[in-house]
Amino acid sequence: MQEKILKIGVIGAGIQGVCNALFLQKKGYQVTLFDRDEPGNSASYGNAGHFSPYASVPLNRPDVITDVPSMLLSSRGPLALKWNYVPKMIPWFLKFLFNCREEKMMHTAKNMHQILDQALPAFDELFEDINLEGLVESNGILYVWTDKNLKSRDLEIKIRDQLGVKQQILNPKEIHDLEPNLKPFYHGGVFYDYARHARNPKKILIKLFDNFIKKGGKFLKLYIKDINFDEQKPVIRSETQRFVFDKLVISCGAFSKKLTDKLHENIPLDTERGYHVHFKDHDHLISRPVVFSNRGFAMTPMEQGLRVVGTVEFGGLNNPSSKSRIKNLILNAKDMLDGLPEHKDEWLGFRPSLPDFLPVIGPSKNYENVYYSFGHHHLGWTLGAISGKIVSGMIANENTNMDLKPYSSVRFA
Repeated sequence: MQEKILKIGVIGAGIQGVCNALFLQKKGYQVTLFDRDEPGNSASYGNAGHFSPYASVPLNRPDVITDVPSMLLSSRGPLALKWNYVPKMIPWFLKFLFNCREEKMMHTAKNMHQILDQALPAFDELFEDINLEGLVESNGILYVWTDKNLKSRDLEIKIRDQLGVKQQILNPKEIHDLEPNLKPFYHGGVFYDYARHARNPKKILIKLFDNFIKKGGKFLKLYIKDINFDEQKPVIRSETQRFVFDKLVISCGAFSKKLTDKLHENIPLDTERGYHVHFKDHDHLISRPVVFSNRGFAMTPMEQGLRVVGTVEFGGLNNPSSKSRIKNLILNAKDMLDGLPEHKDEWLGFRPSLPDFLPVIGPSKNYENVYYSFGHHHLGWTLGAISGKIVSGMIANENTNMDLKPYSSVRFA
C-alpha cells in the first residue's frame, strides 16, 4: 500500500518559510506556503545581506550590561528605545539581563556555532537548483573598530577562538589594503574571508520561491488569524477560509508570537527594529560588507547601491519609524566614506529576538504536529537554510548528530 503523502502548511514566506518549504519538498511532502504579503517584502528584503557563519557570540554578554546606559544616551550609538514601549519591554529586558551571565553567554555561543557551522552548506543545497547570476559574492566580511571598546572585541575574538571559528585579526595597514576608500578612523579589525554577501537579498529569495512553485508548491496570500485542531491535525483560518494539514510550521519572524500565544506557549519573542538606506550607484566604494563594531551598523555593496543598515531599536511592531535612526545611519556612513550623495530608500524592518539570543527551532511543546522556525534575531538570513533543513529532518523523524534541545520552546516553560 502506498504511503500517504503528508500535507504541510508553512506560515511565513520570508527566508525562513521559503527554506523550510523547499527542504520539506525535498522530503517528498506536499507543501502550502502562506503569507499576508508577497514573498520578499519584509525583513528578507531589507536585511544586511550577510551570510555570517562566524557570528556565534550573542548580544547577551556580561560586558553589555554596563554599556547599555551609554548606548541609549548616545545619539550616535547602536541602541535606542521608543519610550512608549518601555513598560512592555520590561519583562523581556529582565530575561535578557538574566542571560548576560558568562555561562549563559557561552551556552548560546556554543549552540549558535553548532548551527552556523552548517549554514553555508545548507544554502548550497538549495542554491544548486537555481541560477544565482552573480547574486552571491564570496569576498568575506570585514569588521573594524576604534580603541574605545577593545575589551568587548577581545571577548568576541577569544570566544570564537575557543569555538574554532576561523578569523584573521587585522592592523590598520591590512584594513587599508582591503578597503582603501575607508577613512582611516579605525585602530583594528577582523576579517572573515569565507563569509559571503547577497547582492540583492530579495532577488535570491524570489528565485528560491519560484523554484518552490516550479516543484509543485502552493502559495496563498492570506493573513492567518487562528489555529485550531481537528483530531490533532492543525486547522488554520484566514478571514474567509479554513485549511487542514497533517503538520504545520510557523516561521513568520517577529509576527510569530501572535500565533504561538494562541497555542498557549509563553515564548518571550519581541522585536529589534532595524533600518536601512541606500546610496545609489556607490556600491563600488567598498568590495565587501564592512561593519563598524562600535556603532553597530554595516555597509554592504548591493545592486540597489551601497546599503547602510543597522542599529537596534526596541519599539515593537506598531510604532512609526524614527528619523533619528535614519540620520544616525547616514552620519555614520559619511564618517567612514567620502563622496556619498543624498540617500534613498528609507526602510524599517523587524528582527525577531529572544532574550537568550537562541532561535526557536522544533516542535511546539503543546502540539506534536506544530513546528517552529523563528527568533533568529540578526541571523535570520544566515540561518534560513539550516533551520529549514533541521525542521524537515524532525518532521521526517530522521536521526541527527546535532543536539537540538537548546532550540526548543520548552526552555521557556
